[in-house]
Amino acid sequence: MTKYVLGLLIPTVITISLWSRLGITRNHEIREGERAPSFNLRDQDNKSHALLDYRGKWVVLYFYPKDDTPGCTKEACSFRDNILGIRELGAEVLGVSVDSADSHARFARKYSLPFPLLIDANGETARQYGAIYDFIAFKFAKRHTILIDPEGKIRKIYRKVDPGKHSPEVIAELKRLQARG
Repeated sequence: MTKYVLGLLIPTVITISLWSRLGITRNHEIREGERAPSFNLRDQDNKSHALLDYRGKWVVLYFYPKDDTPGCTKEACSFRDNILGIRELGAEVLGVSVDSADSHARFARKYSLPFPLLIDANGETARQYGAIYDFIAFKFAKRHTILIDPEGKIRKIYRKVDPGKHSPEVIAELKRLQARG
């Protein structure tokens, strides 16, 4: 028994120690039903967006790794193509990554994205939502989506996202959650 426990414990301690030395940090684990962490971020047009500004609406807060990459473009364009259906459900879409305002502006303009892309340059908001890879000097947002209800509570967390199917999946979940009340 002791050998078994030590066999599990020692590799875990070594892994955590190695992560710490390399600058890899663990993310905060948010849970459904909790109050969503507040944020106040600027978008591609330098407009400020705070979670509090969206009180009374559903929020589709989606984190993505990098502007104008294949998966991120597919996901953003899917949200763009389904934005009317999302808004009919009383929801707003907010994209978040650690890219710059200029990068977000080019991306939004190139694909006519009708929703804000929020700049989380230091990754603090992504970290609060458990959606950041932080490796030494590099950081980027994970592909996660959080559905936040009109009262500011987390109702659904998508930790694994298929960019091509995600937007319709979000619409179906919003309908289901709203039907439940």
